Amino acid sequence: MEMLNTIGLFLQSTVQMGTILLFATLGGILCERVGHLNLGIEGMMLMGAVIGFYTGYHTGNGWVAFAAAAVAGGFGALIYAVITVTFLGNQTVTGLVLSIFGTGFSSFVGLPLSTVTMPQSAMAPFRAFKVPLLSKIPVLGPAIFEQSVYVHIGLILAIVMYVYLNKTRFGLNLRAIGENPASADASGINITLYKYIHIIIGGMLCGLGGAYLTLVYVPLWQDGITSGMGWIAVTLIIFSTWNPLKAIISAYLFGALRSIGFKLQNIQIPKIGGGTFILNSQLLNMLPYIMTIVVLVIIALRKKREEQPPGWLSLPYYREDR
Repeated sequence: MEMLNTIGLFLQSTVQMGTILLFATLGGILCERVGHLNLGIEGMMLMGAVIGFYTGYHTGNGWVAFAAAAVAGGFGALIYAVITVTFLGNQTVTGLVLSIFGTGFSSFVGLPLSTVTMPQSAMAPFRAFKVPLLSKIPVLGPAIFEQSVYVHIGLILAIVMYVYLNKTRFGLNLRAIGENPASADASGINITLYKYIHIIIGGMLCGLGGAYLTLVYVPLWQDGITSGMGWIAVTLIIFSTWNPLKAIISAYLFGALRSIGFKLQNIQIPKIGGGTFILNSQLLNMLPYIMTIVVLVIIALRKKREEQPPGWLSLPYYREDR
């Protein structure tokens, strides 16, 4: 029984850490499906995290903070969209600049927030609760169905996005733009409108991923609170082969790696010849990034067509060349 409880607690932590990555990965998938490589995920997450905390602290309303975080992430994505869609700027450089901008923006806005705590009224909507019946499922029940509603929103969004991309006319149009915008344009699809809408919604999801940290996971503001998780999300987009359902598995896998790092920090390991040593916390924190490198190698070796990126990813579309 004790072993089951330990596994359950570990899975709870895995889901919590994975939820942060899931929102960011879903946002990145939506952006890349429309043919735009946005490396500014880290920046949009930080913008959502700091604005979510700022709004929650000043209003005491968690849902208002939730909405503000989405708007902040969407604003960052709007900047990216104007530069890359309207002015056809380089997507890689623009994404990197957005990441730097988001980092600086969050540091500036968050400077007076580092010594305050989130009001209880703002955290109340996102407290963990038990889903009747489902929470009684051994191991899996506590891991998923005794969590914050934020976790459930992430799972629902992943399923809805999968249906949208694969089962609707709008999703088909979106994928057509990502594969070949010239053909989609010739079919009468409004390329610019589709790009703006989906890039901005993708940014809103990234902002919500960052806000999970400051509204639920660690209801405090710390400079650079995302700790590079936006860059991990960039890898998870590829690892999940641009599939929202696979993104759930990918995000939770990396969530597990981060959880392992926290769980093993104080474990003493016996040395050969006597004595013990404690695992270095910095070494444990490297686990997700080591796995990221492994994932990139695996991705480079994959050759299946259905696992390849959208055909027009990161390429500007000049309508006059159609």
